Amino acid sequence: MATSTIDHVRARRTTVALKIAMAVTGTIFVLFLLVHMYGNLKMFGGPDAYNGYADWMRDFGYPLIPHEGLLWILRVTLAVSIVVHVSAAITLWRRAGTARGRAYKVNTGKKITTARKYTASMMRWGGLGLVLFIVFHLLHFTTLTIEVGDQFREISPYERMVQSFSPEHWYIYVIYFVSLAIILYHVHHGAWSAFATMGLSRTKRERTYKTIADVIALALFVGFMVPPTAILVGIIS
Repeated sequence: MATSTIDHVRARRTTVALKIAMAVTGTIFVLFLLVHMYGNLKMFGGPDAYNGYADWMRDFGYPLIPHEGLLWILRVTLAVSIVVHVSAAITLWRRAGTARGRAYKVNTGKKITTARKYTASMMRWGGLGLVLFIVFHLLHFTTLTIEVGDQFREISPYERMVQSFSPEHWYIYVIYFVSLAIILYHVHHGAWSAFATMGLSRTKRERTYKTIADVIALALFVGFMVPPTAILVGIIS
């Protein structure tokens, strides 16, 4: 009995640690998205503003740090965060499946509803979709492996954005729109889960924290989709 109790306590501590790891890495990911969104909005400042921002990101700290050093620091940090986040999510999912039907959630003493199961399923598949989108995005704008239009590697970052989301390549817009909708859902539920992990969702300000999660997700979606939409309809050209 004593051994069983000790194992149960250890399992609970591990579960809490995994939830905290997901909350921390999820926060890093959201902060990265906010910075990335800020950079994309510079499209409205014209070629000089956007290309200048892109060059600044590559030359930041040079020669103290190598060329593109900041970008690689951000990339490695993001990659590690994603690996930790996904690993923790898979571990919690497997643990939930073997815990006599009890799913990963804050213990409220209530039975798991169909809606909760649906949300958990959406988060898992949404997370997979998110990882696939990140790979696509890196191949598109970082390694330039996915070339959209002519001379994609030779033109400036501003011209790549305009060329990628022009009416001629409407399917790229659709891919980003659907992918960012998935991010919207994932970030919203992820932020709310992080608040729950910290015990904030059960306070008197529960509605406030839910609103914060809504605002973060909506701001990211709108902020990221405004430049591509402006390009698609001809406002940015």
